[in-house]
Amino acid sequence: MKIVLPGGTGQVGTVLKRALSAAGHDVVVLSRQPRQQDEVRWDGATLGPWAGEIDGSDVVVNLAGRSVNCRYTPANLREMMDSRVHSARVVGEAIAAAARPPRVWLQMSTATVYAHRYDAPNDEATGVIGGTEPDVPGYWSYSVDIARAWEREQQAAGTPHTRKVALRAAMVMSPDRGGVFDVLSRLARLGLGGPVAGGAQYVSWIHDQDFVRAVEFLVARDDITGPVNLAAPGPLPHRDFMRALRTAWGVPVGLPATRWMAEAGAFVLRSDTELLLKSRRVVPGRLLDAGFTFGRPDWPAAADDLVRRLRGRAVS
Repeated sequence: MKIVLPGGTGQVGTVLKRALSAAGHDVVVLSRQPRQQDEVRWDGATLGPWAGEIDGSDVVVNLAGRSVNCRYTPANLREMMDSRVHSARVVGEAIAAAARPPRVWLQMSTATVYAHRYDAPNDEATGVIGGTEPDVPGYWSYSVDIARAWEREQQAAGTPHTRKVALRAAMVMSPDRGGVFDVLSRLARLGLGGPVAGGAQYVSWIHDQDFVRAVEFLVARDDITGPVNLAAPGPLPHRDFMRALRTAWGVPVGLPATRWMAEAGAFVLRSDTELLLKSRRVVPGRLLDAGFTFGRPDWPAAADDLVRRLRGRAVS
C-alpha cells in the first residue's frame, strides 16, 4: 500500500514510518522541512504539488500539529489550534480533489478531549468530554477545544469515497530518543520519578507496537468510522505508573513532587503541568469491542519491554 503521513517527522510519525516501511509499504512523509528522499514539502495549510501524493494513495494518516510539549501561553495555544485545524482542513481538501482518493483517512486526535476525572474510565460511548470541570485551570478547556475543532474539520470534509477515523490517542510510549518515555525514564533514573501532586491522577498510555498494530487494524476494518480511543486497557494512577517505571529501571526510590514543584520544573523544561496533572482515564472501548487484542495491555510488562529496548539501543 501507499501510505501518506502528513506531519510524520515527529515521534509518532517516526514510529509509524519505521514499522510500516519495514512491513513493505510505500510510505511518504509530508514535512515543512523535508530532509530525506521519501519526504515531500508542504506548509500544512495550503494546497500544493504535495497533494499529488495523496491522489492515488491507499491510506492517509494525518499527524500534523505543533507539539504540546511547550508552555501553554496564549500564542502557543493558538499555534497548537491553527496547526491542527489548518492541516486537517487542507488534507480534506486534497482528498476531496483527488481523482483516486484514498480509501481511509486516519486523523490524529487526542485522549485529552475527555474530562479530568478519577471516578470512572472514559470510553467512546460513555466518556465525558472535558471543558467544564470545576477546580481545574481555566486554560485546560482550550486543549479540549483544540481536540474538538481538530475532529470537526475531519468530519466536515467532503470526502464521500474515503472512510474517516479520528484517533483519540493516549501517550505513545516508544524507546526513541526525546519521546515521552525517554523523558520519564531520565527522571526515574535520576531519582525524580516519584508521584506528582499526590499521584492519584490517571495516566493513559499505549505501547508503540500496539499503536502501530491498532492503526493497521483500523485500516483493515472497513466497518469502523468516527472516534476511536488508542489507549491501553489498563490506565493507572500516576504514583503506580511511575513506581512500575522505576522498577523496570531498577531504581528503588523516586522523590515526590508537590504541585508547585511540578510547576517550577515545567517552567524550566518549557513544558506545562497539564501534561502531568490532568487525570486521563481513557480506555479503548471500540477497539476491544471490534476484537483487537493488545500485545502489551499492562504497564509493568510494557515498561520492562521499553527499558530493554532503550538499553539495547544505547549499547548499539
